[in-house]
Amino acid sequence: MRFDFQEKRREKMKYLFLLGRNIELSVAEIKSFFERDKTSYKIISKIKNSILIETDKNLKGIVEKLGGAISMGEVIAEGNFEKLSKELDKLNLYSGKSNKLNYVVFDFHGKHFTDILLYLKNRFREEKLKATEKKLTGNVKLQSGEIVPNVISNRVNEQYFVFEDNFGRIIETCDYEKIEKRDMEKPVRREALSISPRLAKILINFSGIKEGETLLDPFCGIGTILQEALLKNMKVIGIDKDKSAIRDAGTNLEWFGFKTSDYKLINEDSSKAKIQNADAIATEPDLGELQKKFPSLEKARQVVSGFEGLIIKVINNLKKNVKGKIVFTTPLINTGKNKIECDFKKIASETGLRIAEGFPINEFREDSIVGRSIVVMKR
Repeated sequence: MRFDFQEKRREKMKYLFLLGRNIELSVAEIKSFFERDKTSYKIISKIKNSILIETDKNLKGIVEKLGGAISMGEVIAEGNFEKLSKELDKLNLYSGKSNKLNYVVFDFHGKHFTDILLYLKNRFREEKLKATEKKLTGNVKLQSGEIVPNVISNRVNEQYFVFEDNFGRIIETCDYEKIEKRDMEKPVRREALSISPRLAKILINFSGIKEGETLLDPFCGIGTILQEALLKNMKVIGIDKDKSAIRDAGTNLEWFGFKTSDYKLINEDSSKAKIQNADAIATEPDLGELQKKFPSLEKARQVVSGFEGLIIKVINNLKKNVKGKIVFTTPLINTGKNKIECDFKKIASETGLRIAEGFPINEFREDSIVGRSIVVMKR
């Protein structure tokens, strides 16, 4: 008798995360998510754009809550090939109803990768499945410049992986089409100036805020961070000095059908606005005007200096009414020769806060002129 692998859970489970293009950012988000929920975990290993984690918590449903994870898989067998194959003999590896199976196998320094490929081929043949191993024809270019393989075909029924001496199955994948459709269909969009839902989720997770708590976005724009927090069953306060942005944020939040009692929109300057208590801040301020060519060193420093002055004023105005972390992005400007960033020690010194360990984390594309640094500050 063979068992579904989900029925044979162990006390400690191992999970594989396939990460987005910015590995450092994705790993930091996962750590923040676990720390918020007080989940005990151990990072076993990191290979390419993957990370293997051991925990005693069932992580089902986590991928849709993260912004930096492509997929999550569960280890179902481990050890040398003899031990691993005996374990797999007891498990159902395909639960689909169709007799036709297309599958892929990720290789993360798999110690028995070739043997496992042959095992799967023979196993599916014995089960009289018309099984075909598909190659990983897609690619993800990491922020580091490294190219790693990825699945792009929707004709793949199952995804397996070999990570060192662990074998597992991908059980959750981010539904990018659903997220993009949701973002494209909302009434008001400002593509050039709007933060992505993916990055909004990451900033919210860095804030450590929980369901039912209140998140403040002092540069809310048309409300992307607000909408993602509300979708996580949080309450929000949005501030923006642009009257049309506040109006558009209201239009978008109304379109989503959120309760008006769960959000408050304020048309004011965040360096002067008065608010009731919030549990954390997550925001992307204006990172400066769009650049069509590399700015001079002097111009880049001017933009960064102006930003420093603004964010210091805003933090000093709001911090007394914010219990927890303050998460924000800052401009990272490419002059063609150098990347100019904010003076984070100055921001910390003049606000009386400290920068969390591991931050700032840079987020940029190789062809971009203005990227961002992501900062987490706390008392």
